[in-house]
Amino acid sequence: MDRIHSINPERIAWCCADFGITVEQLAIENAIPAANLERVLSQDDGSGLTFKQLSKIAAYFGRGVLFFLEQGALHFEQVHTPAFRTLANQKPELSAKLKLFIERVEQQRDVFLSLREEMSSDDLPRFEYPAFAAEDIATSAHLARKWLGLAAHNSFDTYRAAIEKKGILVFRSNGYNGKWQIASESPIQGFTLYEENCPVIVVRKMRTEARQTFTLAHELGHLLLHRASAIDDASDLLSQHGIEHEANAFAGHFLVPHEFLQQILDDARPDSAASFDAWLQPQCQAWGISAEVILRRLMDSGRLPQKQYAAYRAWRESLPAPDADRAARIYRHREPKHIFGETFVRAVLDALNGRRISLSKASSYLDGLKLNDLNALEKHYAGL
Repeated sequence: MDRIHSINPERIAWCCADFGITVEQLAIENAIPAANLERVLSQDDGSGLTFKQLSKIAAYFGRGVLFFLEQGALHFEQVHTPAFRTLANQKPELSAKLKLFIERVEQQRDVFLSLREEMSSDDLPRFEYPAFAAEDIATSAHLARKWLGLAAHNSFDTYRAAIEKKGILVFRSNGYNGKWQIASESPIQGFTLYEENCPVIVVRKMRTEARQTFTLAHELGHLLLHRASAIDDASDLLSQHGIEHEANAFAGHFLVPHEFLQQILDDARPDSAASFDAWLQPQCQAWGISAEVILRRLMDSGRLPQKQYAAYRAWRESLPAPDADRAARIYRHREPKHIFGETFVRAVLDALNGRRISLSKASSYLDGLKLNDLNALEKHYAGL
């Protein structure tokens, strides 16, 4: 079998270092004899890989085959964007899969920007930072709600739609194994990719939409308050320090503004922390949030003793984890909207209908939808 001998060994070595793996691990992961890879890296005479082997390596690192055939050394700054580097600096222990996930998000944003420019469509929103510059976080959160035009009752979907209308892409990982899933063992809850013309917020899919909503509000806080990329794990969403505390405070005031908090009757508060969920259930349902967000706001405003909030947290943590979600993918055609949001999906479908992209391009942009599912998605948007 013919072998490719013009492989750039420095690029394979660079990718291994970037992913934090050894050449031996790379060989095992891709079922390639380790001796073959070692010979390629040492540039032994006659060394090389088959096209299939090189394709496996390229796919593993999320790069094209040509990337490993081009000559010249690489540096971290040449390959990764400033936003990516910011996230990597904040969380140096990022897994290889999560790094690839972030790169795919950036690639999707580039796709959207390209489609938006090519179509010159007024229907595709363009981001502009709001004009307000509040001195305190509570006022910033209040003005952000006004800027988004939020109603009194909301859910994750309505918050997401309002944010997308302002030119911010909102992606959500899916719950199925694949390239758009954040691995179950990863602690990452969400991240923000700063970009002046089209920022992206990514929220991890969780078992309750209320938790997703808080992550979305937290990342919006980073975007509006700090104008910077950020990546957050579970501990960041509870932090009492630095910019994470500011983003948490923003999320609390954004989701439960003062006028909402006034609707909570302290006299009706039960004695048992285990009854707090039932007590706050009407507000949680109306505002699309968890009881913990409301309780945290009550505690921060001096209306709930810290020991009662701690008791509630301890009770929640004592509950057994819910069973894994094993729902069948019977609505495959709707998944791109759940992952990439209304704005992105409409941009792709408009480009397809305007014959600016091919079916294969549309499929690749929409999580590899097959033709039947792509047709079903178009009918869904057409209301058929």
